[in-house]
Amino acid sequence: MKLWPMKLWHCRDARSFRALWALEELGLPYELVLLPFPPRWLEPAFLELNPLGTIPFFTDGDVRMTESAAICQYLADKTQRLRVLPGDPRYGDYLNFLHQSDATLTFPQTLVLRYTRLEKPENRNPKVASDYRRWFVARTVWVEQALADGREWLCGDFTVADIAVAYALLLAETLGHLGELGPQCQAYWLRCQARDGFKRAKAAQAS
Repeated sequence: MKLWPMKLWHCRDARSFRALWALEELGLPYELVLLPFPPRWLEPAFLELNPLGTIPFFTDGDVRMTESAAICQYLADKTQRLRVLPGDPRYGDYLNFLHQSDATLTFPQTLVLRYTRLEKPENRNPKVASDYRRWFVARTVWVEQALADGREWLCGDFTVADIAVAYALLLAETLGHLGELGPQCQAYWLRCQARDGFKRAKAAQAS
């Protein structure tokens, strides 16, 4: 069996999709391990690799990482592509979008997912889910305003910050509230889905 230096443990369309998409955009060789979601319950042996039981789990030699946006940044820095460098006027926006993607845009949606789908029926809470859905929608205003000047990508050129933010839109589509976002966000999401790297990542997780 051919072994690649990079390896990604991934669940279909989970946060690990950010790392998978970045690998495909960058054209890097990697080994993909598909797991059922959530792996800490359905694949207990995974805890021996990642005691958190979360995905993504990514290795590159001795490097071990669990944060999806950080993996994207790591890959961009390693290859010196799909990034904005310090000293560039766009650098602050790049870092902000990259980290806002998970802390601000994905986090509330994980609570929507939990309280509408993952919890046992008796523990589900539509009020909590609704509150956090509205929280997410309100916070997409930063993306909506950034794209209002007609730019195609968040930092001018396509970067891993676009991958990280676009995943939050993928999750919104999965959860059924993408239609509540503004027109700039919706057009941006269509552009992201049209990228060859996105299509390759989708195909990779379907195999």
